[in-house]
Amino acid sequence: MSSTPASQPSAIHDDVTQASNSVIMPEHISLDKWADSGFEWTGEVAPTSFERLVTQLTTEHEQPNLQVETDLYRRNNVLHLAFKLTGEVWLTCQRCLQPIAIDLTDDYDIALLDNDSQVRLVNEEQDYLLLDEIVSDQTPERLLPFKNLIEDEILLKAPMAPKHDDCEMVVDQVGEIPEEENENPFAALASLKGKLSK
Repeated sequence: MSSTPASQPSAIHDDVTQASNSVIMPEHISLDKWADSGFEWTGEVAPTSFERLVTQLTTEHEQPNLQVETDLYRRNNVLHLAFKLTGEVWLTCQRCLQPIAIDLTDDYDIALLDNDSQVRLVNEEQDYLLLDEIVSDQTPERLLPFKNLIEDEILLKAPMAPKHDDCEMVVDQVGEIPEEENENPFAALASLKGKLSK
């Protein structure tokens, strides 16, 4: 059903001409070439290669590569981008400021619709995007922003404020906090009573 760039000349923008298990993830996929025949790509990707994600990654822990298996296919006349992510990224716990592992392992499937009328062709639970809103029209061919779409899903999966389940908040204390003596409220009342009785 699907063709891979290993068996046919590459039609990917930013040129991946190697086999489909190349470690270089394509930036774009040409829909003019691959939308009907299908496209598959499998490889390992460094989390630091995603421009938006890298700003959230901790530098206190090594970032292992993510395993990515993707399949661009057509079903019921609707184009789908399905992919499986396996692996984790290390972010910073917002409570203790230590590295925390966030598991991204999951199966993702996004319907890529030509227009709003195709919404009825997909399930209510199905995630979908309109191609007109995401496909670049700056070039003669229609280019699907393949890498950006995968990064979008990673950013949605990763928590905005990651926290360990069992850690304490880091509190920077400068100097000693003076202990305040608690005044007895009745002492003030007694002194007031003494003044009034004079």
